[in-house]
Amino acid sequence: MALIYIVEDDKNIQEIESYALKTGGYDVRCFDDAKALDEGLKTVLPDVLLLDIMLPGEDGLSVLKRLRRHSSTKDLPIIMVTAKSSEIDTVKGLDQGADDYITKPFGVMELLSRVKAILRRIRPMSDDVVLKYKDILLDQDRRSCLVDGENVELTYKEYELLRLFLSNVGIVLTRDMIMGTVWDSEFVGESRTVDMHIKTLRKKLGEAGSLIVTVRNVGYKLE
Repeated sequence: MALIYIVEDDKNIQEIESYALKTGGYDVRCFDDAKALDEGLKTVLPDVLLLDIMLPGEDGLSVLKRLRRHSSTKDLPIIMVTAKSSEIDTVKGLDQGADDYITKPFGVMELLSRVKAILRRIRPMSDDVVLKYKDILLDQDRRSCLVDGENVELTYKEYELLRLFLSNVGIVLTRDMIMGTVWDSEFVGESRTVDMHIKTLRKKLGEAGSLIVTVRNVGYKLE
């Protein structure tokens, strides 16, 4: 499970960001300012850092510049979050090493999409030739699926769905995350497309199909 750090002094925004990311299946830790973040970074480095620009004390751009100077955090993926929308603020953040930039107010799906995009870039879907979980085995060289030793014929989308689940065992995947990965689409509202493909995939997997469980009002996970 990816670990996301949020540095945001506005408690309301912090709660919204945290809830959205937890719903998306991420582990989240929140900090009110740069000093608290520094203490957190001493414990463990996150997979992605959401860093607000307008912070009390040391501002986000200063924090970004400082983190990029240290060997332990110079490659840490950072998304700048701010109420500012001028082009110069965007340029400053990107010039100082930000990986992405999101402007308030933003939608929950936009936030999840930005985080997901960075995680896909730094932690691509497993490239292991064989993916195995319990009775399910996926051979990526042969692009074949075996369940309890028996070959299962899958369509292209069913195969990609199963590969996504096998690469993220135990992680809740929202319908929109699945759409973005398997269909390469950010269109919100196509949940029925995902649901129908999950239904046919479960049926083809037989008893092993029960390993793909529905997480009510969120999405699915392989457990």
